Amino acid sequence: MRELVRLVAAASALFVYSGALAQERRVPESRQELKLSFAPVVAQTTPAVVNIYATRTEKRRRNPIMDDPFFRQFFGDGAQPQERVQRSLGSGVIVSDDGLVITNNHVVEGMTEMRVALSDKRELPAKLILKDKRTDLAVLRIGEGKEKFPALAFGDSDALAIGDLVLAVGNPFGVGQTVTSGIVSALARTQNGLGDFQSFIQTDAAINPGNSGGALVDLDGRLVGVNTAIFSQTGSSVGIGFAIPANMVKVVVSSARAGSKGVIRPWFGAELQPVTTEIAESLGLKHPAGALVSSVAKGSPAAKAGVETGDLITAVDGRPVDDVEGFAFRFATQPVGGQTTVSAQRQGKPISMIVALAAAPETPARDQRTIGGESPFTGATVANLSPALAEEMALKSDLRGVVVAEVAGGSIAERLGFQKGDLVRQVNDGKVGSTRDLEKASAGSQGYWKVTIERDGQLITSVF
Repeated sequence: MRELVRLVAAASALFVYSGALAQERRVPESRQELKLSFAPVVAQTTPAVVNIYATRTEKRRRNPIMDDPFFRQFFGDGAQPQERVQRSLGSGVIVSDDGLVITNNHVVEGMTEMRVALSDKRELPAKLILKDKRTDLAVLRIGEGKEKFPALAFGDSDALAIGDLVLAVGNPFGVGQTVTSGIVSALARTQNGLGDFQSFIQTDAAINPGNSGGALVDLDGRLVGVNTAIFSQTGSSVGIGFAIPANMVKVVVSSARAGSKGVIRPWFGAELQPVTTEIAESLGLKHPAGALVSSVAKGSPAAKAGVETGDLITAVDGRPVDDVEGFAFRFATQPVGGQTTVSAQRQGKPISMIVALAAAPETPARDQRTIGGESPFTGATVANLSPALAEEMALKSDLRGVVVAEVAGGSIAERLGFQKGDLVRQVNDGKVGSTRDLEKASAGSQGYWKVTIERDGQLITSVF
C-alpha cells in the first residue's frame, strides 16, 4: 500500500511538473483562449517607454563673396551666417526608477540637446551619461535622482526561444506611443553589419522609423531587447526587425552606473576567424560551426589560460558558439572580474580552459595628440595603441604602434585619405614608435613626405 502511495505521489508530481512546462510555452487550445488580451502586459510596460527628441544647432557659413563690401551694398546684412537645426526622433526605455534611460546611440549621436517625453505627457531634459558605438547603445539620465520613475525589469534574453510571443513598444514616425505584437523569428542573428557585437533578436513585430531605442518585452512584461533596426527596401516594416539582446544592454547599463566613460568589457586577447566549409572538412566537422583561433596575443588572458593557435572554440560558459560574432557576444556579456570556462576542440579532442575576465590594459599610455603645423597628418588625432584602445577601436589585439584615432573634417589629413584606425609605421623612412615621434617628425619642413601606414593588415606607402 505504501508503495502504491509513493507511486501515486510521484505520478502526481510528474503531472504537476509537466503541467508547469506546458504552461510556459503552448499554443491556444480553445476559442476562449484566443480572446485573451495583451492589455495587462501593455499597461505594465508602457509607462516605462519614453519618446526622445534630440536636436543640434549648426551655423551655416555665409558665402565668402559676402566678405566684399561691394556685394554687401546689394545684399546687406541678410547674408549673415544662418542657423540650421537638425532633429532626431527615437524611443527609449527607463531601466531604473532613479531615471536611467537606455536608447540607441544613433538616436542621440552628435546631438547637443535631448528631451524625454514620458507616457504621462511630461517632458524632461535629459543628460547623456554614456554612449557605446560598438553596440549602438546610449544611456541618458532624467530627473537628477529627485523622483521615482516607472521602470522595466530586465529579462534573460538567453532564455528566449524562436516562436515566443513578444511586444514592441515605441514611437514610430512620431505618431505617439504604439504597441505591436509578434514572435521571435530568429536568435543570434549575425552578419548584418549592425554592430561589432552581433547577436540580434529578430522579430516580426512591426518596427518602423522612430521605434529605435524602444522596448521589446516578453509576456511577463520584462525587457528582453532594445529595438534597433529594420530590414526594409521601402523604409517601413516588412516584418524583419532586430533588437539588441537584454543581456548586452545590462553590460552597458552597469558601466553607466559605475561611472565609467566607456563600456568596460573583458579582454580575451586572441584573434578568431570563421569556420568555412573547407576548414570544417579539414577538421572533421559535420558542419561549419565555432570560432577558430588564428593568433594569441602574448600575456593576454587567452594566452595565460592556455589557448593556442588552431583551437576551435565551441562554447563560452556552457553556451554554444556558432561563429566569431557569437563568441564576441558571449564573451563580452561576461562581467569583468572572476573567470569563465571556454570550451574548445584541439586536434579533434574536447578541452576546456578557465579564462580570467580582466579588462584590457592601458599600456602604453595613449598620450593622445592632435597634429598641427603643415604636414600630411595635420588635423589628425593620434594615440599610442594599447590593448585597451585596440578593444575600443575594434582592432586586432596584437597590434602595437601609433594609431589615427580621429580625423578632423576638411583637414589636410582627411584630404590626403588618412582614416581612423590607420597605424603609422614610418615617416620619411624613420620608424614611428610613439605619438611623440610622430609629432616631432611632422614638425619639420620637408620638400616631400614619404609615409607608410598599415591598414587592414596591408602596408601602404605614399609620397606627398
